[in-house]
Amino acid sequence: MNARTEQVDDIRLVALPTAVNVADMFVRFSLGEWRLRSMQDEAAQTARRLVAAAVEVADQRAPGFLLVRLRLSGNCLVVEVEGNRVALPPELAGGRAGLVDLTAGGRLAWCELALPSGMNASAVPLPRREPRRSPAAEALGDEPEVDPEVIQRILYGLGGAMDRRQD
Repeated sequence: MNARTEQVDDIRLVALPTAVNVADMFVRFSLGEWRLRSMQDEAAQTARRLVAAAVEVADQRAPGFLLVRLRLSGNCLVVEVEGNRVALPPELAGGRAGLVDLTAGGRLAWCELALPSGMNASAVPLPRREPRRSPAAEALGDEPEVDPEVIQRILYGLGGAMDRRQD
C-alpha cells in the first residue's frame, strides 16, 4: 500500500446486514463527488464484499462498529473496512488485498483498485460545493442588511474586538 494519501472519506456503521447496502451507497456517493464514476460499480462491489465478510463474522448479539474508508493513494483507490472482527472474503484473497492486525486492537481488511489509466490520486479533484442558503433563509427572501456598527458593538460586547474605541 502506498503511504501517501491524497484524499480520504469514511463512514462508521454498525456491523449488521444493513451495513452492506449503506456501504454501497457511501462508495457511490464518494466516488461521484471525486468524479470517479467509472469506478463506482467495481468499488461498490468490493466494499459490499468486505462489509459482508465483516458482518458474517460479527457477533449478532453485540455487533460492534465498522469503519468503511476510501483512500486515494498513488495510482490506486483503496477500500478499507476496519473493526474488531473483520475477515477477508475468499474472492478478494491474494492479489491486491489483505488483512492486517492493528496495534490498537481490531483488524483492517483492504483492497486496492487501480485508478483509470493515466490517472493518479493527486489528479483527482477535490469535491466542490456551491454555497447555498438553507430553506428557512430562502423563505425569508433577500439577505438582511447588516449594520457594521451593530456588528462592531456585538464584537465589543463579546470581548472579540481588537481595537476598542474610546468614547
